[in-house]
Amino acid sequence: MQKETINTERKDLVTIVKESGLETSKAQYILDNFQDYFKIAAEWETKALAIKVERDDQITEMKMAGEARKFLAKKRIEVEKARKKLKEESLRESKAIDGIANVLKALIIPIEEYLEQQERFVEIREENKRKEELAEIERNAIAEKAERDKKEAEEKARIELENKRLKDEAEERDRKHAEELKSIEIEKMIIEDMNRREREAANKRAKEIEEQSRKEREAIEENAMEERKEKERLAKLLKKQIECPFCHRKFKISEAK
Repeated sequence: MQKETINTERKDLVTIVKESGLETSKAQYILDNFQDYFKIAAEWETKALAIKVERDDQITEMKMAGEARKFLAKKRIEVEKARKKLKEESLRESKAIDGIANVLKALIIPIEEYLEQQERFVEIREENKRKEELAEIERNAIAEKAERDKKEAEEKARIELENKRLKDEAEERDRKHAEELKSIEIEKMIIEDMNRREREAANKRAKEIEEQSRKEREAIEENAMEERKEKERLAKLLKKQIECPFCHRKFKISEAK
């Protein structure tokens, strides 16, 4: 603790009360409650600075400092109690003043408002008229908006219904077209299958005719070959001679006939 710091922080009680702007009787009441504590603080400021501990063996000075500290702590607590007491009294006074003021205002304000209405009769009437006109304009605007919203909703519903109808018609056309394409495809497949079968039957008939022709040619060729072989055999026989078993005379086949 230094003396310079203490002197700087301390302020004269009379000056503090004077600067607060309190009424004289209230200011004096506060001075009466705190004046002694200012004297004690000023007195102990000097006494405290006289106690200076610089060595471990200064037991007496340490005890003196402790006793002084406890004494000042007690005074500080008393100051706090005095502060709370004065503040509570001030608070009760403030509440009483507020209560009285509120009652008086409750009595005065209705009269004041009534007089204001009489004073501003024309102005208030015009204000009410403007408010009514604005309210009417607002009601009309709300009604018009509601009507627009209704028409927009109806138009939206109509468009959605029309779009659904067009979509259903398009889907129905697509379905019929798909069925027609499928029918055409099936018919095409049937015709192609019939053509294939006809081609296969024609090819089969052609092969059968060709096979029949081949067999007939082979049969003709075989008959021709048999006739040729028979003719060759007969020609060989005509050239051969036979011997009579009785007379041992040799004859040609042509002579034997």
